[in-house]
Amino acid sequence: MGVEETLAKFGIHGKQARFYLAALELGEAPVHQVAQKAGISRTTAYDVLAKLLHEGLVTQVQKAGRYHVIAEDPARLLHVLDDRRRTVEEALPELRSIFNVSIVKPRIRFYEGLDGIKTVLYDTLTCQSKSLLGILSMGDLLEVPGRKEMEDYIARRIATGISLKVLRSREKDVGDIWPTRAADLRELRYVPAGLVFTMTTYIYDQKVSFISSRRENFGMIIESEEFARMHENLFRILWQASQPVPDTPPQALKPLRHAFAARRPE
Repeated sequence: MGVEETLAKFGIHGKQARFYLAALELGEAPVHQVAQKAGISRTTAYDVLAKLLHEGLVTQVQKAGRYHVIAEDPARLLHVLDDRRRTVEEALPELRSIFNVSIVKPRIRFYEGLDGIKTVLYDTLTCQSKSLLGILSMGDLLEVPGRKEMEDYIARRIATGISLKVLRSREKDVGDIWPTRAADLRELRYVPAGLVFTMTTYIYDQKVSFISSRRENFGMIIESEEFARMHENLFRILWQASQPVPDTPPQALKPLRHAFAARRPE
């Protein structure tokens, strides 16, 4: 994927992308020089510049009667993405209030690859009930989507106020991470010995989501009231048969994380 294609995913395409790339390469230059390098007219350049200024991707200073364009660090793109995500999250309750949720037939969505798995994972943060039920295959999640992505996801889940009741098998656990902890809105139980999960399942609202292992590399969301309630009932039966884990004090988490890090391969 080329740089312009990547920028297009941020909503920066065409003349905006060319102007921004020209500004990055020049570092600091008058508007007409950036426009010339980008291959656009000077008149158009000011409209493009206004949009990039609004996004905070460039700044403008006046020198010797001329306006100079200075490109910001490309890391600013991450802030743009975060700002857009927050905007969508703020609008989501209103959008969902007008969304027609009457579903006669189940909706099944299938996603392949890492991006698809992330799509399925982050869909759980749309949970309106703020109560998430999970059956996690820990070893597989630490491979795909990976620990860093999972830690980012967990931070967002906590910030969104979504609690998690989670079942795991000791055979699939990797280190003593993500324990029962009230501050993390997480309650963990271990299923009886011999039960091993090779997929991760989340149950929320009218949805059941599945995340496979790296070998099959897919995610799936089934949206069906009856299917969700059936899986919720099965979860609760297994929950009652599983072993509770006491709340882990915050001071105990640091050594546990260090112990896990020491065992991780580089």
